[in-house]
Amino acid sequence: MIPTQHTIPTPYPVGPVHCYSTELHGELVLFDTGPPTAEAQDYLRSHLELKRLRHVIITHCHIDHYGLAHWLEAEYGTTIYLPFRDSLKIVRHRERLDRIYMLLLQFGFDSEYLDRFRASMEDGSVFPTLPQNFRIIEEDLPRHFGLQVLPCPGHSQSDLVLTGPDWAITGDVLLRGIFQSPLLDIDLLSEQRFRNYEAYCTTIEKLAHLRDKKILPGHRESIESVDVCILFYVGKLLERSTRIKLFPVSMNTAEVVNQLFPEQPDRPFLTYLKASEIVFIRDFLAQPETLREALQQIGLFQSVADLYRCAIG
Repeated sequence: MIPTQHTIPTPYPVGPVHCYSTELHGELVLFDTGPPTAEAQDYLRSHLELKRLRHVIITHCHIDHYGLAHWLEAEYGTTIYLPFRDSLKIVRHRERLDRIYMLLLQFGFDSEYLDRFRASMEDGSVFPTLPQNFRIIEEDLPRHFGLQVLPCPGHSQSDLVLTGPDWAITGDVLLRGIFQSPLLDIDLLSEQRFRNYEAYCTTIEKLAHLRDKKILPGHRESIESVDVCILFYVGKLLERSTRIKLFPVSMNTAEVVNQLFPEQPDRPFLTYLKASEIVFIRDFLAQPETLREALQQIGLFQSVADLYRCAIG
């Protein structure tokens, strides 16, 4: 049985988010929760038997996907499952913020911006209240559910795809008509910058295994073709690379952001998203063959060969 799609409005630029519910061995399971809003709470009350909801599985801990996890745990005793990488971010939250602060400093951002960025990460607008007794998807997910867990980092380092017999819930890994921002972050295992470009290239090869499944995405319309989504994302990367490569390598990321977006948004998190994209693209320009090899592995390189040559020429 294909899980039921629930479309919930969010107050964020990304627009509505899709969550999914299904019965697994007679137990009601919800994948993602929607944002931490009263409207989202009302939706879940109206469309799900929350007293029967035993399990919530989170594809990745971005506010629009896990925002009601704490509420469901506190109000209904629901068991919350989070990706391992997100559990590290929760346990080592302060350390992670300190390291991201230093990373942004290295990329040229000044203390005034960094103080505003840190405040935005602490005011609940990015990280709502977290569940208290969460479990780890990769370690604790009940085996009788029959779900396969596919780590697909890139958009964030914690992204997971959950697959059933003929379907795949992909969170923000596969989106249609949007270039998902690859987030600048710290790998808390290596304590170095998370290399999301290399991670995304590895993920591209994994996504080819989803070609025969019904894709249940986190946003936008339904996904008819995994290949079309990959080619859209890669095409946007290559198109934007032709613009970013015009800036000398000696110009730091903050300076590039200021050049491209002279009217900085009021929300420091949005500036962080733009910086993340620029770092991602520069990583590609420094090592383009990694992307080429991944696309060749799944038979898609020729579809973007001209764009690729233009981007790196």
